[in-house]
Amino acid sequence: MQWEIVVGLETHTQLTTESKIFSGASTAFGAEPNAQACAVDLALPGVLPVMNKAAVQRAIQFGLAVGAKVAEHSVFARKNYFYPDLPKGYQISQFEIPVVQGGSVSFLLGEQMKTVRLVRAHLEEDAGKSLHEDFAGQSGIDLNRAGTPLLEIVTEPDMRSAEEAVAYAKTLHTLVTWLGICDGNMQEGSFRCDANVSVRPKGETKLGTRCEIKNLNSFKFLQAAILYEAQRQIEIIEDGGVIKQETRLYDPDRNETRSMRSKEDSEDYRYFPDPDLPPLVISTEWVEQVRAEMPELPGQKQARYIADLGLSEYDAVTLTASRAMTDYFEAVLAAAGNDKAKPLANWLLGEFSASLNRDDKTPAESPISPALMAALVKRVVDGTLNNKTAKVVFAALWEGKYSDVDACIKGEGLEQISDSGAVEKMIDDVLAAHPGPVAEYKAGKEASFNFLVGQVMRAARGKANPAQVNEILKAKLST
Repeated sequence: MQWEIVVGLETHTQLTTESKIFSGASTAFGAEPNAQACAVDLALPGVLPVMNKAAVQRAIQFGLAVGAKVAEHSVFARKNYFYPDLPKGYQISQFEIPVVQGGSVSFLLGEQMKTVRLVRAHLEEDAGKSLHEDFAGQSGIDLNRAGTPLLEIVTEPDMRSAEEAVAYAKTLHTLVTWLGICDGNMQEGSFRCDANVSVRPKGETKLGTRCEIKNLNSFKFLQAAILYEAQRQIEIIEDGGVIKQETRLYDPDRNETRSMRSKEDSEDYRYFPDPDLPPLVISTEWVEQVRAEMPELPGQKQARYIADLGLSEYDAVTLTASRAMTDYFEAVLAAAGNDKAKPLANWLLGEFSASLNRDDKTPAESPISPALMAALVKRVVDGTLNNKTAKVVFAALWEGKYSDVDACIKGEGLEQISDSGAVEKMIDDVLAAHPGPVAEYKAGKEASFNFLVGQVMRAARGKANPAQVNEILKAKLST
């Protein structure tokens, strides 16, 4: 039997506010345990929560970015459950009427454009953190995170593979960091996913019983957890068993999911409107003000790159995969000119990206400035360098040997030979030295042409213009 995986994601994004969602306590990471837990976060008697306007503004930004409805009127509720790191005995969240309703996220999977529908995005407070080390078999509680503002983004079960779920999560990560509403630091818990996974026979429309995998804090773990969980469910069903709806945890050391608790439904949490918080009212004027201040979004940039710069869809999507890469690309483009967009894209997505990955750097940390990269691309376009010699120049610039492209070209002896007389002399010498391949080419063996080109480039130490070599060589072989 063929099986189909069905995945929906719930993503908790920590908002980039300086203070918590309902109190003035700091949200800075790395403080001593419980140093940033105030009376409001602990729900001590006599305190009242006060809404953080900056958190609401970030929710509005997200809603506009995904084409969702920003609710004029939304309500905070108490989600009641017991856990040691939840000091109130309830979490303030949104249930029936969230602040962001609907919307979608589109992304490229291979060569196919995919769209995942969003159910909602709602504001809520984070819980504290349980610590299980250095307590002699007991657990400690750090309440610094209690009250930290979160925007929980919930999808429809639209994804059909682990790869698709990861592509969606990466696109969402790019979007929230692009907007500046989340720093995206997965190691610190600023961006973490819960994956709802079920399986069903191929062609079936009814959803299977889902299991939720909690707190996946890397794209690698997200993919591995979905793959494992889907296979686990398939094996149970094929052996005649039944899938239990439950919450599970992923163990990366063993590459497996394990049961955490039975999955609660909404009625188990006994939601009711929080009596201490009035309804959240967002005026049309406020939404329009936020809209006017929105940056150009990745999708908008992609459309502009394709229409105005002639880039392919793949190039446009890849260049906008991060705000840092886009900013670098546009800085180089401003220095090089729009007519250099395609060769520039090739260099950034090729040699430049490979060097960043190898040295674990961001575009902002590149040893080659945008102005220097622009100068390099110009020398490739004007024929001073070919691709082979340009890579030598790039490597020397990356290593910091030179601070000027022309000085590097001269210092490394890489000036391209473009004098037609000099190129013609080298070709004549090669043709005279290799009568066999010449005869083979004239007899119809096309591969011999590539051999002869290689010999000319070897004679020129890679400094000849390949296009010029091809043109002159073909002319001589046709006579």
